[in-house]
Amino acid sequence: MEFSYLIVTHGRVVDLSQTLKVIYPTLDVNKDEVLVYIDACESTEQIRDQFPWVRWFSGHKRISASPARAFLYPQAKGKYLIGLDDDAHIITSDYKEKIRALFVQPKIGVLAFKEVKGIFSNDDEALSKVENKSKFYETNDFIGCGFAIRKDVYDATRGFPTWIDIYGEEPCLSLEVMDIGFELWFTNQIAVNHRVDLVKRKLQGKNYFRFQKQLQNSFFIFLNYYPKPLLPIVKLLFHNLKKYGLKDITYMKLYIQALKHIFVNYRQKKQFRKPVTDAVLQKIRTSKPLSY
Repeated sequence: MEFSYLIVTHGRVVDLSQTLKVIYPTLDVNKDEVLVYIDACESTEQIRDQFPWVRWFSGHKRISASPARAFLYPQAKGKYLIGLDDDAHIITSDYKEKIRALFVQPKIGVLAFKEVKGIFSNDDEALSKVENKSKFYETNDFIGCGFAIRKDVYDATRGFPTWIDIYGEEPCLSLEVMDIGFELWFTNQIAVNHRVDLVKRKLQGKNYFRFQKQLQNSFFIFLNYYPKPLLPIVKLLFHNLKKYGLKDITYMKLYIQALKHIFVNYRQKKQFRKPVTDAVLQKIRTSKPLSY
């Protein structure tokens, strides 16, 4: 196998169907495969027969995004693993050739694709949102809705963490990749359309759910990957208290809930501690961030 496409889904039947329909014409059935994990969703189970070329996996109990990815990715057989959200698809026509060409550089372990958010009438309209100037540079993270990782690199890491549910799994894998000596590179030569309704999202306002998840998961990322986690943790808690908790009563309630979660789960999460080197932390600080 050359390319494995991996998708975790829950409750987005229409979005998933659209993504699979876009992927299918680009497949070489002799070299490519598509793997989908249904995270406890009966409505999605109903469409399995419509896509017999997909390798389906599912669970009856909800486990969330990162544990589902941790299960799914070792099942893949391709040389290159392409991670997509169920509401995202690649809009660059020659992306396979570009992935092959970029991964020729032996130090590159992960390619982070350009994310184009929004709902468009066609892929050309979405592509028009990508800057004309080519960008290709080393970075320190990737977005789960569109990226590629070499299978041998993924298999050499601990993979996506099972101790995080959602919002934080990409930084964990990024740290794992860098700690074994590989690099992450961003390219806008490959773009993915993340089909989110920007107007609807703006009307929804503050993302309280994301706030709590990111706060508690960031705490455990510092705890498990940083050789000296105390100062980063103190800065994390102070920043979120000052910027969010003291200005919004709902954020304050979620801040307290996050602290309770940390207290209850501290001992269990700490068993996954595996600090990275100072060189990796230096790369995190100095690498250019993703271009959104």
